[in-house]
Amino acid sequence: MASFSALRSQVFDREERRRHYADNLMGLNAYDRHKKFMNDYALHYGKVSVNIEERRPIKTDQDTLRETYRFIRTEEDDSDNTWEQRLAKRYYDKLFKEYCIADMSHYKDGKIGMRWRSEKEVISGKGQFICGSKNCDVKEDLSSYEVNFTYREAGENKQALVKLRVCPRCGEKLNYRRNKDNERQKKDKKRSQYEERSAKHEKNTKRKHTEDVQHWAGDSSSSPSGSGGCSLAESPGEEEEDDKLFRGMFP
Repeated sequence: MASFSALRSQVFDREERRRHYADNLMGLNAYDRHKKFMNDYALHYGKVSVNIEERRPIKTDQDTLRETYRFIRTEEDDSDNTWEQRLAKRYYDKLFKEYCIADMSHYKDGKIGMRWRSEKEVISGKGQFICGSKNCDVKEDLSSYEVNFTYREAGENKQALVKLRVCPRCGEKLNYRRNKDNERQKKDKKRSQYEERSAKHEKNTKRKHTEDVQHWAGDSSSSPSGSGGCSLAESPGEEEEDDKLFRGMFP
Protein backbone atom coordinates (compact mmCIF):
# COMPACT_ATOMS: atom_id res chain seq x y z
CA MET A 1 0.00 0.00 0.00
CA ALA A 2 1.38 3.40 -0.96
CA SER A 3 2.46 5.62 1.88
CA PHE A 4 0.80 8.94 2.64
CA SER A 5 3.84 10.87 1.46
CA ALA A 6 3.82 8.97 -1.84
CA LEU A 7 0.12 9.73 -2.37
CA ARG A 8 0.67 13.37 -1.50
CA SER A 9 3.53 13.52 -3.98
CA GLN A 10 1.34 12.02 -6.70
CA VAL A 11 -1.43 14.55 -6.04
CA PHE A 12 1.07 17.39 -6.07
CA ASP A 13 2.61 16.20 -9.32
CA ARG A 14 -0.83 15.84 -10.93
CA GLU A 15 -1.92 19.32 -9.89
CA GLU A 16 1.38 20.80 -11.02
CA ARG A 17 0.97 19.09 -14.40
CA ARG A 18 -2.56 20.46 -14.72
CA ARG A 19 -1.43 24.00 -13.98
CA HIS A 20 1.40 23.71 -16.46
CA TYR A 21 -0.97 22.32 -19.12
CA ALA A 22 -3.52 25.06 -18.47
CA ASP A 23 -0.85 27.77 -18.67
CA ASN A 24 0.31 26.41 -22.01
CA LEU A 25 -3.27 26.37 -23.33
CA MET A 26 -3.91 29.96 -22.29
CA GLY A 27 -0.86 30.99 -24.26
CA LEU A 28 -2.53 29.75 -27.47
CA ASN A 29 -5.19 31.49 -29.52
CA ALA A 30 -8.67 29.96 -29.82
CA TYR A 31 -8.03 28.05 -33.03
CA ASP A 32 -4.71 26.63 -31.79
CA ARG A 33 -6.41 25.49 -28.58
CA HIS A 34 -9.10 23.86 -30.70
CA LYS A 35 -6.47 21.98 -32.71
CA LYS A 36 -4.72 20.90 -29.51
CA PHE A 37 -7.95 19.51 -28.02
CA MET A 38 -8.90 17.78 -31.25
CA ASN A 39 -5.50 16.16 -31.66
CA ASP A 40 -5.58 14.99 -28.03
CA TYR A 41 -9.07 13.60 -28.59
CA ALA A 42 -8.11 11.84 -31.81
CA LEU A 43 -5.02 10.28 -30.26
CA HIS A 44 -7.02 8.76 -27.42
CA TYR A 45 -10.51 8.21 -28.88
CA GLY A 46 -10.19 8.38 -32.63
CA LYS A 47 -9.68 5.39 -34.90
CA VAL A 48 -7.53 7.37 -37.35
CA SER A 49 -4.89 10.01 -36.91
CA VAL A 50 -5.90 13.61 -37.39
CA ASN A 51 -3.93 16.29 -39.18
CA ILE A 52 -6.09 19.39 -39.10
CA GLU A 53 -3.82 21.40 -41.37
CA GLU A 54 -4.18 18.89 -44.22
CA ARG A 55 -7.83 17.91 -43.82
CA ARG A 56 -10.41 19.45 -46.12
CA PRO A 57 -13.52 20.74 -44.29
CA ILE A 58 -16.12 18.95 -46.40
CA LYS A 59 -16.60 17.00 -49.62
CA THR A 60 -20.18 16.15 -50.56
CA ASP A 61 -23.30 15.59 -48.48
CA GLN A 62 -23.06 11.87 -49.28
CA ASP A 63 -19.51 11.82 -47.93
CA THR A 64 -20.70 13.69 -44.88
CA LEU A 65 -23.43 11.17 -44.14
CA ARG A 66 -20.92 8.32 -44.34
CA GLU A 67 -18.58 10.14 -41.98
CA THR A 68 -21.04 11.01 -39.21
CA TYR A 69 -20.39 7.79 -37.26
CA ARG A 70 -19.30 8.69 -33.74
CA PHE A 71 -17.38 6.36 -31.43
CA ILE A 72 -19.15 6.21 -28.04
CA ARG A 73 -17.41 5.25 -24.82
CA THR A 74 -18.93 4.64 -21.40
CA GLU A 75 -17.97 6.47 -18.20
CA GLU A 76 -16.31 3.26 -17.02
CA ASP A 77 -14.15 3.21 -20.15
CA ASP A 78 -13.04 6.77 -19.40
CA SER A 79 -12.42 6.32 -15.67
CA ASP A 80 -8.67 5.82 -16.11
CA ASN A 81 -8.20 8.73 -18.50
CA THR A 82 -5.90 11.59 -17.61
CA TRP A 83 -7.29 15.03 -16.87
CA GLU A 84 -5.99 16.25 -20.22
CA GLN A 85 -7.83 13.47 -22.05
CA ARG A 86 -11.08 14.12 -20.18
CA LEU A 87 -10.75 17.85 -20.88
CA ALA A 88 -10.35 17.18 -24.60
CA LYS A 89 -13.40 14.89 -24.60
CA ARG A 90 -15.57 17.40 -22.72
CA TYR A 91 -14.65 20.05 -25.25
CA TYR A 92 -15.35 17.67 -28.13
CA ASP A 93 -18.75 16.64 -26.74
CA LYS A 94 -19.84 20.27 -26.35
CA LEU A 95 -19.14 21.03 -30.00
CA PHE A 96 -21.44 18.55 -31.70
CA LYS A 97 -24.66 20.51 -31.21
CA GLU A 98 -23.20 23.98 -30.74
CA TYR A 99 -22.75 24.89 -34.42
CA CYS A 100 -24.44 23.89 -37.66
CA ILE A 101 -23.65 23.81 -41.38
CA ALA A 102 -25.81 25.71 -43.89
CA ASP A 103 -26.59 25.00 -47.55
CA MET A 104 -27.20 28.39 -49.20
CA SER A 105 -27.56 27.23 -52.81
CA HIS A 106 -31.20 28.52 -52.85
CA TYR A 107 -30.71 31.60 -50.69
CA LYS A 108 -32.50 33.90 -53.18
CA ASP A 109 -35.69 31.92 -52.60
CA GLY A 110 -35.29 32.30 -48.84
CA LYS A 111 -34.45 28.60 -48.48
CA ILE A 112 -31.49 27.86 -46.19
CA GLY A 113 -30.84 24.19 -45.42
CA MET A 114 -29.15 23.33 -42.12
CA ARG A 115 -27.68 20.18 -40.61
CA TRP A 116 -25.46 19.16 -37.73
CA ARG A 117 -21.73 19.00 -38.34
CA SER A 118 -20.02 15.72 -39.08
CA GLU A 119 -17.14 14.43 -36.97
CA LYS A 120 -14.64 15.54 -39.60
CA GLU A 121 -16.09 19.04 -39.58
CA VAL A 122 -16.02 19.24 -35.79
CA ILE A 123 -12.35 18.25 -35.73
CA SER A 124 -11.34 20.55 -38.60
CA GLY A 125 -13.21 23.52 -37.14
CA LYS A 126 -15.63 23.79 -40.07
CA GLY A 127 -18.56 25.93 -38.95
CA GLN A 128 -16.62 27.24 -35.96
CA PHE A 129 -13.33 28.68 -37.22
CA ILE A 130 -14.17 28.17 -40.91
CA CYS A 131 -17.29 29.62 -42.55
CA GLY A 132 -20.34 27.44 -41.86
CA SER A 133 -21.66 27.71 -45.41
CA LYS A 134 -21.24 24.28 -47.00
CA ASN A 135 -19.07 25.34 -49.92
CA CYS A 136 -17.11 28.20 -48.33
CA ASP A 137 -13.68 27.89 -46.69
CA VAL A 138 -13.18 31.50 -45.56
CA LYS A 139 -11.65 31.87 -42.08
CA GLU A 140 -11.47 35.67 -41.67
CA ASP A 141 -14.09 38.12 -40.36
CA LEU A 142 -16.61 35.46 -39.33
CA SER A 143 -19.82 36.52 -37.58
CA SER A 144 -22.08 34.39 -35.37
CA TYR A 145 -25.83 34.14 -35.97
CA GLU A 146 -28.24 32.38 -33.63
CA VAL A 147 -30.65 30.46 -35.83
CA ASN A 148 -33.68 28.32 -35.13
CA PHE A 149 -32.79 24.83 -36.35
CA THR A 150 -35.66 22.41 -36.95
CA TYR A 151 -34.62 18.79 -37.34
CA ARG A 152 -35.92 15.26 -36.96
CA GLU A 153 -34.32 12.84 -34.52
CA ALA A 154 -35.50 9.39 -33.42
CA GLY A 155 -38.80 9.90 -35.22
CA GLU A 156 -39.51 13.22 -33.49
CA ASN A 157 -39.47 16.77 -34.80
CA LYS A 158 -37.25 18.95 -32.66
CA GLN A 159 -36.08 22.55 -32.55
CA ALA A 160 -32.91 24.08 -31.18
CA LEU A 161 -31.20 27.45 -31.20
CA VAL A 162 -27.74 26.89 -32.66
CA LYS A 163 -24.90 29.06 -33.89
CA LEU A 164 -24.13 29.59 -37.54
CA ARG A 165 -20.71 31.13 -38.21
CA VAL A 166 -20.38 32.73 -41.63
CA CYS A 167 -18.17 35.16 -43.53
CA PRO A 168 -19.53 38.58 -44.64
CA ARG A 169 -20.45 37.33 -48.14
CA CYS A 170 -22.38 34.34 -46.80
CA GLY A 171 -23.92 36.58 -44.13
CA GLU A 172 -25.46 38.63 -46.95
CA LYS A 173 -26.85 35.43 -48.45
CA LEU A 174 -28.26 34.39 -45.08
CA ASN A 175 -30.13 37.71 -44.75
CA TYR A 176 -30.90 38.13 -48.46
CA ARG A 177 -34.66 37.58 -48.29
CA ARG A 178 -35.06 39.61 -45.11
CA ASN A 179 -33.15 42.53 -46.60
CA LYS A 180 -35.18 42.33 -49.80
CA ASP A 181 -38.42 42.30 -47.80
CA ASN A 182 -37.25 45.33 -45.80
CA GLU A 183 -36.34 47.18 -49.00
CA ARG A 184 -39.75 46.40 -50.49
CA GLN A 185 -41.51 47.59 -47.33
CA LYS A 186 -39.52 50.85 -47.40
CA LYS A 187 -40.40 51.38 -51.07
CA ASP A 188 -44.09 50.65 -50.37
CA LYS A 189 -44.03 53.10 -47.47
CA LYS A 190 -42.40 55.83 -49.58
CA ARG A 191 -44.90 55.22 -52.39
CA SER A 192 -47.80 55.40 -49.93
CA GLN A 193 -46.47 58.65 -48.44
CA TYR A 194 -45.98 60.12 -51.91
CA GLU A 195 -49.51 59.18 -52.97
CA GLU A 196 -50.89 60.62 -49.73
CA ARG A 197 -49.02 63.91 -50.26
CA SER A 198 -50.16 64.05 -53.90
CA ALA A 199 -53.79 63.48 -52.94
CA LYS A 200 -53.57 66.14 -50.23
CA HIS A 201 -51.96 68.61 -52.63
CA GLU A 202 -54.63 67.94 -55.25
CA LYS A 203 -57.37 68.44 -52.66
CA ASN A 204 -55.87 71.74 -51.50
CA THR A 205 -55.51 72.90 -55.11
CA LYS A 206 -59.18 72.16 -55.86
CA ARG A 207 -60.31 73.92 -52.68
CA LYS A 208 -58.23 77.02 -53.48
CA HIS A 209 -59.64 77.09 -57.02
CA THR A 210 -63.20 76.93 -55.63
CA GLU A 211 -62.49 79.77 -53.17
CA ASP A 212 -61.01 81.91 -55.96
CA VAL A 213 -64.12 81.39 -58.12
CA GLN A 214 -66.43 82.29 -55.22
CA HIS A 215 -64.37 85.38 -54.39
CA TRP A 216 -64.51 86.53 -58.04
CA ALA A 217 -68.26 86.05 -58.13
CA GLY A 218 -68.66 88.08 -54.93
CA ASP A 219 -66.63 90.97 -56.32
CA SER A 220 -68.73 91.05 -59.52
CA SER A 221 -72.07 91.30 -57.68
CA SER A 222 -70.98 94.33 -55.63
CA SER A 223 -71.16 96.77 -58.58
CA PRO A 224 -74.50 98.61 -59.22
CA SER A 225 -76.40 97.23 -62.17
CA GLY A 226 -75.88 99.27 -65.32
CA SER A 227 -73.27 101.54 -63.73
CA GLY A 228 -70.26 99.72 -65.07
CA GLY A 229 -68.80 99.70 -61.59
CA CYS A 230 -68.55 103.52 -61.49
CA SER A 231 -70.72 106.22 -59.81
CA LEU A 232 -70.98 109.99 -60.35
CA ALA A 233 -70.26 112.01 -57.24
CA GLU A 234 -72.71 114.81 -56.40
CA SER A 235 -71.32 118.28 -55.73
CA PRO A 236 -71.35 119.63 -52.12
CA GLY A 237 -73.73 122.48 -53.10
CA GLU A 238 -76.40 120.10 -54.29
CA GLU A 239 -76.22 118.06 -51.08
CA GLU A 240 -76.71 121.15 -48.97
CA GLU A 241 -79.71 122.17 -51.03
CA ASP A 242 -81.25 118.74 -50.62
CA ASP A 243 -80.72 118.82 -46.89
CA LYS A 244 -82.71 122.06 -46.72
CA LEU A 245 -85.54 120.31 -48.44
CA PHE A 246 -85.44 117.41 -46.00
CA ARG A 247 -85.42 119.68 -42.98
CA GLY A 248 -88.23 118.89 -40.58
CA MET A 249 -88.96 115.60 -42.26
CA PHE A 250 -86.99 113.53 -39.76
CA PRO A 251 -88.15 114.67 -36.31
